[in-house]
Amino acid sequence: MSTSGSSPIQTFLDELDKVVFGIGVVVAGLAVLAFMLQPDTAQSYMWDLNDFLWTELGWFYLGVMFFLVVFVFFLILGPWGKIKLGKEDEDPEFSFLSYFVMLFSAAIAAGIVFWGPAEGIFHFDAPAPWAGAEAHGSDAAVGALQATFFHWGISAWSAYVVMAIPIAYLAYRYDGPMRISTVIAPWVGLDNLDGFWAKTIDVIAVFATIGGVATTLGLVGSQFLIGLDYMVGVNPGDTGTVVMITGLTIAFTISVAAGIRKGIRRISYFNVTLFTFMMIAVFVLGPTAYIMTVGTEALGNYVNDFITMSFYTGAEAEVGGLVHGWVGGWTVFYWAWWFSWAPFVGLFIARISRGRTVRQVALTGVFASTGVTIPWFATMGGTSIFMESQGTAEILGTIGEYGGDEAAAGYPMFEALAGGGILMVLFLILITTFFITSADSSTLALGMLTTGGETRPSTINRVIWGGVIGLLASMLMVVGGVDALQAAAIITGGPFAIILIIAVVSMSVMFGKRYPVFLGEEGSIPGTNFDFDGDRDRVVGSDDD
Repeated sequence: MSTSGSSPIQTFLDELDKVVFGIGVVVAGLAVLAFMLQPDTAQSYMWDLNDFLWTELGWFYLGVMFFLVVFVFFLILGPWGKIKLGKEDEDPEFSFLSYFVMLFSAAIAAGIVFWGPAEGIFHFDAPAPWAGAEAHGSDAAVGALQATFFHWGISAWSAYVVMAIPIAYLAYRYDGPMRISTVIAPWVGLDNLDGFWAKTIDVIAVFATIGGVATTLGLVGSQFLIGLDYMVGVNPGDTGTVVMITGLTIAFTISVAAGIRKGIRRISYFNVTLFTFMMIAVFVLGPTAYIMTVGTEALGNYVNDFITMSFYTGAEAEVGGLVHGWVGGWTVFYWAWWFSWAPFVGLFIARISRGRTVRQVALTGVFASTGVTIPWFATMGGTSIFMESQGTAEILGTIGEYGGDEAAAGYPMFEALAGGGILMVLFLILITTFFITSADSSTLALGMLTTGGETRPSTINRVIWGGVIGLLASMLMVVGGVDALQAAAIITGGPFAIILIIAVVSMSVMFGKRYPVFLGEEGSIPGTNFDFDGDRDRVVGSDDD
C-alpha cells in the first residue's frame, strides 16, 4: 500500500488486486462496447442465454433460494444462533435503531421504490398462474399482493444474511479480510486467500454486483427520466438517457468518494424518513380500508402458500416441465437479482454487525426488514390496484403509453391523490436520493472487491466503476428496456447462487464443532499461525439475545 505522499494514480495502482480488477473491467468494458457497436447481435446473445437459464435452470434458482430460507430459520431457532460475531465481551457496534436503518437502507436499494406501485398492478392485470384468479377480479387483487410479498419478503433478505454472517464471523473473530472469498477460509486458511479459487470467487462476485447494480441503476434511471417527461414534458431520448444515467452515476460517485461521508450518511437517513412519510401519506390519503382488507388476506395467503409458491415452476402448463413465462419473468428474475446483490449487501451487513449474534443478524436482516417491506407494498400496490379497478387513475393505460415500462406506474397513482402534485415531486426526490446512495454504495462495494478488501478504495477506482456501471445500465435501457435489465440480473446472479451455497457449507463447518472452525492438527485454522483460545471461541449468547 502506498504512503500518504503518493500521487492519486500511484495510490490507485498500489491498492489494486490486478487479477480481479483487470478481469472485471475488461469483461464489463467488452459488454459495453458490444451493446454500443453491435446492439442487435449482443442483445440476441443475451436473450438466448437468458432464455436458456430460465427455461432449463429455473428450478435451480428456486431450489437454492428455498434452501437459503430454511437455513436462515435454522440459524434463528438452532443453537448456532448464540454465536457472537466478535469477541465474547463485545457489545454491538451500533444501536439497534441505527443498525436496522443502515441495513434496510443498503439492502433496499431503489428497487422497492420502483416496484412499489408497479408490481401489484401487473399481477392484477395478468395474475400469477398459481393464484387461479381472473384478471381484474377481487381474487386477482389478493393474489397480486401475495405475489409481491413473496418476491420481496423473507426470501430476498435471506440471501443477504447468508452471505454476511460467515464473513463477519471470520473478520471479527480472526481478523479475516472483508472479501467474498473469505468464506472458503475453513478449507484454505486465512493466509491463503490469494489462490485460484479465492480469485475466482471474487471475480464472480464482481460480475454479480455489476449485473445487479446495473439493473438497479437502470430501473431507477428509467423512473427518473419518465418522471421528468410525465411532470414537465422533458424527454432526453436514447443519447440523453446514456449521458444522464452515466453522468449522474459518475458525478455522485466523485462527490461521495471525495470525502462527503457525513452528507451521504444524512442522505441515507433522509431516504428512510421520506420513504416512511410517503407510505403513511398514501395509506391515509388512499383507500385505507381496502389496503388493510386486501393486504391482510394476501399476507395470510403468503404465509400459507409459501412452500407451494417457492417450488412452483408451471410444469403442468409447459411441455417437458420447463419454466417459462410468468415464473421466469418474475420469480426467477427476482431470485437472480437478490443473488446478484448478495455480494455487496452481504459485505455491508458484515461490516456493521460486529458484536451481534448470529440470531440477531438473522432476525433483523430477514424478519424486521420484511416487516417494513410488506406494508410498503400493501399500501402502494393496494392503492394502485384500487385506483385502476375504480377508474380513479389510468395506471395501466399510462404504462402502455410509455411502451409498457413499469417505471410509469407511480406517477398517475400519486397524481390522483389529494396533494398529488406534492407527492409526485417527493417521489421524484426519493428516486433521486436512492440513485445517489445506490451509486455510492455499489462503487464502494466494487472498489472493495477489486482491492482485496480495502475499506476505502481510491476515488479513481470508484469513478472507473461508476462509469462502467452507468454505461452498461444506460445501454441496456436503450437496447431492451426493463426486459434487458432483468435478463442481465438473471445471467449474472445465477453463478453467485453457488457461492451462497458455499457460504452455507462454510458456516456448517465452522459452527458445527464445539470450536467454531475446523481444527488443524495443532489447533489452528489450516494455513494460518493463529492458535485457538478455548474461552475466546466458546459459543455464547448475549444478554439481549
